[in-house]
Amino acid sequence: MTRALSLLTLLAAATACAQSTPRTVTIGLGYIPNVQFTPFYVADRLGYYRAEGLNVKFQHGYVSELMPLLLQGKLDFIVGDPEDAIFARNQGAPVRYIMAMYQKAPITVLSLKPLNRAADLKGKTLGIPGTFGSSYAATRALLESAGLQEGRDVRLAPIGFTQLEAVRAGRVDAAVGYVNNEVVQLRQAGQKVYTLDPSSAYPMVGAGLITLDKTLKGDLARKVVRASQRGLKFTVADPARAYRIAQPVFGAGGGSLEVLRASTPLIESAYTRANGLGASDPAAWAKAVAALVRQGSLPGGTKAENFYTNSLVSKTVR
Repeated sequence: MTRALSLLTLLAAATACAQSTPRTVTIGLGYIPNVQFTPFYVADRLGYYRAEGLNVKFQHGYVSELMPLLLQGKLDFIVGDPEDAIFARNQGAPVRYIMAMYQKAPITVLSLKPLNRAADLKGKTLGIPGTFGSSYAATRALLESAGLQEGRDVRLAPIGFTQLEAVRAGRVDAAVGYVNNEVVQLRQAGQKVYTLDPSSAYPMVGAGLITLDKTLKGDLARKVVRASQRGLKFTVADPARAYRIAQPVFGAGGGSLEVLRASTPLIESAYTRANGLGASDPAAWAKAVAALVRQGSLPGGTKAENFYTNSLVSKTVR
């Protein structure tokens, strides 16, 4: 009897130890450590993932590098634009967008010359990162909304991510950049910046969490989303403190508090106030996917709900 009790005690101890050992989860974050990923760094450093029984590791790289690793099972989640999930799924990859970090993409058209409406771009040269991704989709939708045609009415010039240099040097009349990056830097330099917001024509959410369909079947995705929502909430409530907490991760060259302050308004919306931080507005998705269909990037009849889910997002987080 004593021997049997000892075995039971050892088994119980082993079970308790296994249950208390955090599960390691790897999240791919775009490019390099950067202030834009503050909500995720905060969720890690304040123990939100640990409270869910998770040990989170971050891996940085371009989404074009991270997506294959996700599909190979070498990453559990990645943070990317919704278009990354849309185009991958359209090609048969079993991926889904599950939580929006930004409620609207931070894309903007910026210029140092007067620019008040999309029609003002007629006859101009507009610098774009390239003919890919969310910035190109938003640009095409903006031009369409003003009855402008690429090539005939507006010349699109691929300039990579040299928007600041191109605009300042006058190589382009305007450029497609980011309201929480180039616009911040120009204004900090004391320059007057004119901007056009393409979100009425292309109201897609911004970067967020993407995972595999099979990951949605257990509780792992719900735990990651819940902890990440807490990181979003903390960042919105106190950007300055969130910056101080996250700054050791991304370092002195990873972005300023001003960039984070310009980013936090993008995290909230009327939809999130009713449905929780991280939720995606179905109406916005439907309009944006319809724009992609018109652009020929998706086949006719494509449904927005094929690409995202709100099922893991909590309406309230602690």
